[in-house]
Amino acid sequence: MMEDEELEFVEDLEAILHLTPEVQLAIEQVFPSQDPLDRADFNAVEYINTLFPTEQSLANIDDVVNNIRLKIRRLDDNIRTVVRGQTNVGQDGRQALEEAQKAIQQLFGKIKDIKDKAEKSEQMVKEITRDIKQLDHAKRHLTTSITTLNHLHMLAGGVDSLEAMTRKRQYGEVANLLQGVVNVLEHFQKYMGIPQIRQLSERVKAAQSELGTQILADFEEAFPAQGSKKSGGPSMVLRDACLVANVLDPRIKQEIIKKFIRQHLSEYLVLFQENQDVAWLDKIDRRYAWIKRQLVDYEEKYGRMFPEEWCMTERIAVEFCHITRTELAKLMRTRAREIEVKLLLFAIQRTTNFEGLLAKRFSGCTLNDGPGKKTETPLEPTNPFLEDESGEENVSEKDEDLDRPKKPKAPDNPFHGIVSKCFEPHLYVYIESQDKNLGELIDRFVSDFRTQGPPKSGTDEAGAVLPSCADLFVYYKKCMVQCSQLSTGEPMIALTTIFQKYLREYAWKILSGNLPKNSTNSGGLTISSLLKEKEGSEVAKFTTEELCLICSILSTAEYCLATTQQLEEKLKEKVDKSLMERINLTGEMDTFSTVISNSIQLLVQDLDAACDPALTAMSKMPWQSVEHVGDQSPYVTSVIMHIKQNVPIIRDNLASTRKYFTQFCIKFTNSFIPKFINHLFRCKPISMVGAEQLLLDTHSLKTVLLDLPSIGSQVVRKAPASYTKIVVKGMTRAEMILKVVMAPHEPSVVFVDNYIKLLADSNPETFQKILDMKGLKRSEQSSMLDLFRQRLPTPPSGPDGGPSLSFSTPTPEQESSRIRKLEKLIKKRIQ
Repeated sequence: MMEDEELEFVEDLEAILHLTPEVQLAIEQVFPSQDPLDRADFNAVEYINTLFPTEQSLANIDDVVNNIRLKIRRLDDNIRTVVRGQTNVGQDGRQALEEAQKAIQQLFGKIKDIKDKAEKSEQMVKEITRDIKQLDHAKRHLTTSITTLNHLHMLAGGVDSLEAMTRKRQYGEVANLLQGVVNVLEHFQKYMGIPQIRQLSERVKAAQSELGTQILADFEEAFPAQGSKKSGGPSMVLRDACLVANVLDPRIKQEIIKKFIRQHLSEYLVLFQENQDVAWLDKIDRRYAWIKRQLVDYEEKYGRMFPEEWCMTERIAVEFCHITRTELAKLMRTRAREIEVKLLLFAIQRTTNFEGLLAKRFSGCTLNDGPGKKTETPLEPTNPFLEDESGEENVSEKDEDLDRPKKPKAPDNPFHGIVSKCFEPHLYVYIESQDKNLGELIDRFVSDFRTQGPPKSGTDEAGAVLPSCADLFVYYKKCMVQCSQLSTGEPMIALTTIFQKYLREYAWKILSGNLPKNSTNSGGLTISSLLKEKEGSEVAKFTTEELCLICSILSTAEYCLATTQQLEEKLKEKVDKSLMERINLTGEMDTFSTVISNSIQLLVQDLDAACDPALTAMSKMPWQSVEHVGDQSPYVTSVIMHIKQNVPIIRDNLASTRKYFTQFCIKFTNSFIPKFINHLFRCKPISMVGAEQLLLDTHSLKTVLLDLPSIGSQVVRKAPASYTKIVVKGMTRAEMILKVVMAPHEPSVVFVDNYIKLLADSNPETFQKILDMKGLKRSEQSSMLDLFRQRLPTPPSGPDGGPSLSFSTPTPEQESSRIRKLEKLIKKRIQ
């Protein structure tokens, strides 16, 4: 029974002492302890085993029990103290809560009292301010009433005074009074429903209408329509009347201005009628002289009569311009057949000068629109279209480039075209004249070229740009600037068409037409004549003068190409934006590009043809009977001689166009190397010694070709990489062909593999030519060809699925090493 009770007590105790993990974690944080008895997972058995790990440790069991009992007594004492301390806590808490509730009740009572007092204060303030607001409204209404009455008094008195002053023509006082009456009347717009106010408004309108009619009548009386001015001249009354007109309806002001200007210019219409001799274009200066005198006369007599803001002087000048443009247009339509280009240009020049004078004197504020003339952009002095149009000379290109953006743009002329627009329909006379002049200029260029002949070699003119080219573009610039001053519309398009026509004519008549003709005969050198040929003998088809002429034409064509592009840009700058799309000189630039290509091709053909006899002699030499390897063969000497004759002349004459000299070298190399390889295949049969001699010759030609751009020059320049690549690739193939020929054809498999490795050419025809050069019989060639086809590597599939052969070729460094070894071998044999 005792044991069962103890077990139940232990279980109840464990149930009471079982805490949640959160509570246990909080206890550990508040009371951290390392004592095993304080752990949540305390195990009595493990703890006892820890205290008595062995049987011998049981000897001190009494001490352990005493320590535990002591610890239990201390815990009981602590628990007892804590329990006693918490006995009165509940009672103290209830007392504190009751005191807090009483304090809150007292606070609510005080807040309610404050709220009641605030409501009473607000009510008191409303009662006080109610009377103040009423007084404010009364004051505002009273002030408005007094102001309105004052305005009404002023309006009534002003209307009476205005009517009286109008009858007495006291315009000086009326001007100020009328403006004030109008301003006061604006305050009564919301009272127009009142009959008295509406009546005053109608009286003001009537007074304004009467003033307008009266002022117009006064001006009509002072300046009758017949053109005779009043003897008394301008009066103070009219000056004050103008001030009144500023306040009246703007139509009154416009009518005064219109009548005065019409009367002031009536004499002009009489003096310069169509049937008058002074009305024609040759006396156009008199028109402008007349208006200048009239403007001076106006300033002296009437300058103070009209207000300055009316700009009467400018209005008179503008109306004169409109009348002049209409009259001149009518007159030129009637007498169109009498218009000559010199007369037209004279009239346009005088007119544009007059328009420029107007721009200096007036601002153009009276014009509806004032499109100004587009100012000319300062240009560089390298050609006519890059020169400073202000006439500055002796300025370097670099300085001009630096200064050009800094130059201020000239102000626009708002009067441009106000009169000169009437000449635009007749500018076809100018265009036709320029067409005729340019035609004569081209004919003169052709005649001068035939008379003076091509540039002489050894002179500064050799290879230089033809003087006629600069003359042509200088004339083009003059025409373009002149026409842009006349019009920026359709006449500029017509002039552009004329420019295109004579650019093409210059290209064909002066440039292409004077290129030397390349004959087709080959010169017919035999082997014996080649071997006997002396150094310096003339083999080239073109003379030195002809080579200089071709280079000069090429340089001229390049200049024309660049200048034509700049001409197109300048034309687009000067023409109206809506017409820019119609200016296109691409066709003419292509024409000059064609001339350049033809010139380069002629130079290439000439040098190529000069080398043909030497290559023919090479293919006819008995290479099978060559017994020893010597110096370079005579045909190589001949080729080098022709290169040294032509290339320095071409290079010196194309010094200003280096890129085209490079093109010449590339084109010649692309033409010469394939031709040399074709003649190489014709050298059959070839012995081993003959192949070695040909290999030496090939290396000599390769060296010369690599040095071609700077051959015969004191200044050695490195050849362009693109050119060097072409020479190395082409001549390396020729060397590989000769190496294959030198290789023994037995065993056949080794020979075929060596051919495939060196030449990387899968064409059986090329392999057939190699066999012919070796002098093999047809039966041997047949078996070799079959073996060649069998030994060809299987081509990998390309991107399109088709066959694609690629062979590894030796690098130029490897080939150079092989050539050096061959040279050493040849020298040993010679020794």
